[in-house]
Amino acid sequence: MVLNRRILKALALVGSALAAGCEAQVSAPGRPADKPLQMGAEQPSGTGPVSSVPGTGTMTITPPTAAACSAAKYPGPSPIRRLTRREYNGTVQELLKDTSAPALGFVAEETALGFNNNAQALTISTLLVEQYMAAAEKLSVAATADLTQLLPCDPAADADGCAGKFISDFGERAFRRPITTDEQLRFQNAYLWGKQHQDFRSGIEMVIEAMLQSASFLYRVEFGEGPSTAGNLPLSGYELASRLSYLFLGSMPDAALRAAAKNRQLGTPQGVDAQALRLSKDPRARATVADFHAQWLGLQGVNSLERDPAVYTGYTAALPGLFLSETQSFVDNVFWEGEGTVQALLTAPYTFLNSDLAKFYGVADPGGAVFAKSATDGVKRAGLLSQGSVLAVHAKPLQTSPVLRGKFVREQFLCQLIPPPPANLVITPPELDPKLSTRERFAQHSKDIACSGCHSLMDPIGLGLEHFDPVGRYRDTENGQPVSGAGQLLATDIDGGFDGAVELGAKLATSAAVSDCVTTEWFRYAFGRSETPEDACSVSQLESAMKADNNRMQSLLLAFTKTDAFLFRKAVTP
Repeated sequence: MVLNRRILKALALVGSALAAGCEAQVSAPGRPADKPLQMGAEQPSGTGPVSSVPGTGTMTITPPTAAACSAAKYPGPSPIRRLTRREYNGTVQELLKDTSAPALGFVAEETALGFNNNAQALTISTLLVEQYMAAAEKLSVAATADLTQLLPCDPAADADGCAGKFISDFGERAFRRPITTDEQLRFQNAYLWGKQHQDFRSGIEMVIEAMLQSASFLYRVEFGEGPSTAGNLPLSGYELASRLSYLFLGSMPDAALRAAAKNRQLGTPQGVDAQALRLSKDPRARATVADFHAQWLGLQGVNSLERDPAVYTGYTAALPGLFLSETQSFVDNVFWEGEGTVQALLTAPYTFLNSDLAKFYGVADPGGAVFAKSATDGVKRAGLLSQGSVLAVHAKPLQTSPVLRGKFVREQFLCQLIPPPPANLVITPPELDPKLSTRERFAQHSKDIACSGCHSLMDPIGLGLEHFDPVGRYRDTENGQPVSGAGQLLATDIDGGFDGAVELGAKLATSAAVSDCVTTEWFRYAFGRSETPEDACSVSQLESAMKADNNRMQSLLLAFTKTDAFLFRKAVTP
């Protein structure tokens, strides 16, 4: 019976939601349903000069003049973005008041440019389609458990008329825009099919199931509106409402945003600014900031740490969670209650500890199981680069890794990508010799001409963090030998030596390149794509906004909503 029911539902869906769109074809207002639009495939034509960063293969974009940026719009590409698992859960919670977080069971997103929301990587698999269907079935049943809370009218008076009102109201929220006449008809047919085969409740369930599997729900679809200026269009109020909501909250627009869109209050910079400021104060914005930092810093790897308690005395299975809590609490405090700057992330003379983590680190016990703000000594520890999460994730199970740690700093804080090793190179990590220190074992990298080019950009940075073992504990000796924290930065705007994590953090905090890199990382996260030459004006505007407010990251978040990349898109040519 279950199988037959699902087959019948699938047939109904083919005639309703799936007819509305698929990965390569989306029906939306202002666009014929038979015109294909490739998801995440839009490519920039390129408008500005680029230059290379020595030794890294990274391209930096040279912005046009301020006058040129003011004279024209440069929105860059606008690929259609599929909802991530986090966004899916946030959306069904806002839409249906459902907190079951079904997307946690979906296949994980692919990561590109360090983030899981990159449009190019968010493809669809058969398994994911099946998971969407299963989730839609469960969510629709749960939603119709209490029709009085779901429906905008009383079906006892006019069942079909009430269903039509529900389709219109619910569809506008689910699709983040008013639904079209054709969509109204398709979903009305889905409702009638369910009603005829069972009852009114089943008809409403069919509508919800169909909408939750529609491309207009699963993707953030944007076409812009109004007359084109030099091939560019401003986004509609509803599209801006979605951009604002997913940027700050990782979810669909709330009632206030929907009202602002409907009343065309997002057609002015002042209207957009007012909503952006409101959303930045919503408690859910903290989760978005936490998600960015977790991905940017690679904190997802903390939960999969494997260390042998027999090798590292005092290490327990609970420590990865404690590492994560330390960094999450620290980042949250710096961003929202503290200075809010990139510099503070790198140099703050405090962290967050509880008794267990303090004991493991061998520092003063703040008392209790709850994490509390705790001063660091400013000599051994200060800022992110001295925290167990970052140090342990970028290390090996039985030894530190100057390569991984150096690569992490180079790529995440300086935005310089290290080229992969030659295809014919046989990589043999230095053996664990109990008589040699890590620094001595990795000296071969500087001697071997096939390795030295790239490793000179990573190893000298990572070796400066050698005072921290593979589980993030401070040490003065290794294998009975003194540990040196001497490190070196090359091919940066802050070249020179440093000694230890605290000095490295302090040097990075003075770097204009680091500030700009954090802006770039936020750009990639916010827009779900790479920066392009056409984004030069927007990126320059964001960097200026950061500098104008002493590199406060909250200002950067608000500045996104003022850029061409956020407010406009290229006109779609059928």
